[in-house]
Amino acid sequence: MNALIQQTREHRRSWMTPAQLIGALLLIVWVPLMAYVMFHQALGIAAPYVLLPSVPAVLALYVMAIYHWRESWVAVLGVTLVCFWLLVAVTVPYLPLLDPNKPLVPLALPGALKHGMSFMLGSDMRGRDVLSRTLWGCQRVLVWGITATSVAYVVGVGLGLIGGYLSGWWDEAVTFVGNVLLSFPVMVLFILVLNVLGQSGFNIIIAVTFSSAPIIMRIVRGLAMQEKSRDYIQAAQTRGESALWIMVMELLPNIRGPLIVDACLRLGYTTVAITTLTFLGLGLQPPDPDWGLMIKEAAPVALLWKYSYMLLVPSLAVTSLILGFNLTADGLREMSQRD
Repeated sequence: MNALIQQTREHRRSWMTPAQLIGALLLIVWVPLMAYVMFHQALGIAAPYVLLPSVPAVLALYVMAIYHWRESWVAVLGVTLVCFWLLVAVTVPYLPLLDPNKPLVPLALPGALKHGMSFMLGSDMRGRDVLSRTLWGCQRVLVWGITATSVAYVVGVGLGLIGGYLSGWWDEAVTFVGNVLLSFPVMVLFILVLNVLGQSGFNIIIAVTFSSAPIIMRIVRGLAMQEKSRDYIQAAQTRGESALWIMVMELLPNIRGPLIVDACLRLGYTTVAITTLTFLGLGLQPPDPDWGLMIKEAAPVALLWKYSYMLLVPSLAVTSLILGFNLTADGLREMSQRD
């Protein structure tokens, strides 16, 4: 028994070290980016400097991902697409771009040079630079999409661990609430929440949590029920560890593999949902650039092939980000099956 306890402790230490490094890098990327997008005005004169630490952190994450996932070209391609947009999001304030909200020259075709300004990807019907709006737009999509998915995972994982490990009436209560929420079609639930609470980024987080957390809860619950009879759980119980400690420090690290794959896929689903809601007028609101908003505004004009670039550019941008999430998930699943 002592050997088993020592083995579980060594396993936990070996997991914590890389996890802490990755977690620290993610925080360095995510906290400044979230603060820049959500609280830009409150930051005042500090706003231009907030994202500076995030730039090397994104590069470090990319190098780590390429090194550890080099055996799967699918994962490498996926993480390259995701890290590209992350890098754009944290560096776009420092790029020599035109003001994304300023009307300049309406309907300038891609490559046009007018009034001393170059429009590499053209301008929209209001004269705003498409390249600038596309690059700036990735900030809002990434921040709200990943934040909403993260909150849904915190809620779903917590409820799943409670239901799967504690069982009994805890499991019955959690399962009942999840079944009630899952009875609503996803888009209907989105529209219902946003119509009741209002249209904002924070309410999108609530809507995504209501729709995604029950599914995540089911996955975690099933995994926890499989793992709770293992020897390392019994060893933790023998040591007198609390239920909370066992769920967070023992169960969660050992079921993280399937959850990471599911998280990558769910990030793609959330990106699609936010873009769709914005296209329907229920998501992120103007004037700040957003891919869904760009697609919505360009839809009538893009019926003419001459101006289809206004629709194609943001559509390809959101497609590449979703493809990156999906390829990363496929690559991770492929590597886990090899192991």
